[in-house]
Amino acid sequence: MKSLILAGAAALAFSAPALADIVVKDAYARSAMATAKTGAAFMVIENTGAGDDRLVSVSSDAAAKVELHTHIADDNGVMRMTEVEEGFVIPANGSHALKRGGDHVMFMGLTAPFEQDKTVTVTLTFEAAGEKVVEIPVDLERQPTHGMKHGN
Repeated sequence: MKSLILAGAAALAFSAPALADIVVKDAYARSAMATAKTGAAFMVIENTGAGDDRLVSVSSDAAAKVELHTHIADDNGVMRMTEVEEGFVIPANGSHALKRGGDHVMFMGLTAPFEQDKTVTVTLTFEAAGEKVVEIPVDLERQPTHGMKHGN
């Protein structure tokens, strides 16, 4: 009987989907100026698990609306921000960068101005890993590292 229970537990363990293990690194938030009504957050999201995961939504009390955004060139080559409703894939044993000029977290209707060296609490929701609450430091002085200026 004991062997049967152990065999069943082992079969269940091997048949369960691999869960993602999410690590957030190098996160920061900013707004264009102290009176801005919008802001953005950037970070590198690492998935150290054996299965792909997807960042599907984001929330925060820091703004009336918080969305996952990216930049897409229009027909004239002008970059425009747009919501990414399907979210961002975080590959197994890989990472996905949310960075200025690319994918990012967008805060619209800030409830208070972002202040240098304060933090913004953000809940990231993943398909496999579930919710992850992160405290993101505000850095209004950080410059883009890839040469692209961003309005936020």
